[in-house]
Amino acid sequence: MRHGGDGSGLGEKLGSYPIAGVGGGLAQVARRIGMVLYGLVIVCLAALSPPAAFAKGAVLTAVVLVLAGLVPAWRRLSARFGLRQCHLYTDGLVVTNLFGGVQDAVTWSEVTALNRLSGASVFMAFHRVEIARRGPRPLAFLAMGPKPPLVDALVGQLARSGIR
Repeated sequence: MRHGGDGSGLGEKLGSYPIAGVGGGLAQVARRIGMVLYGLVIVCLAALSPPAAFAKGAVLTAVVLVLAGLVPAWRRLSARFGLRQCHLYTDGLVVTNLFGGVQDAVTWSEVTALNRLSGASVFMAFHRVEIARRGPRPLAFLAMGPKPPLVDALVGQLARSGIR
């Protein structure tokens, strides 16, 4: 079932929440591993003191600061243009893709079960949500963070719709 990006036919909008795919989860892991490696390199530069250690450390720090600045910039950009969002409505939900277009839409009447998997480590915290439905393949996405608000909102809306 496909609906417009505005959720027409799905009732009143209850909220929009950021989601991620496998690429987003891997990017989070890569960023955190990169930060650990950065710390190790800075410690090695301070301890070993090779030629031009200050310049090497300054360049490395500048690169890391630019990459760290990209994270809030991406969050603002994706929220502004509706990239990788889950929009909850009273009668269903709409998931957008990386370009802001509708990836999939589900009405609560189609849903048969909600499967969740949580994972937390030093490098990544996520909730994998899989919505089983009649007919087409399940809809799956990641909600990043140790306790994302999307999971509580989704479970609450499904409970109000009579789905466990």
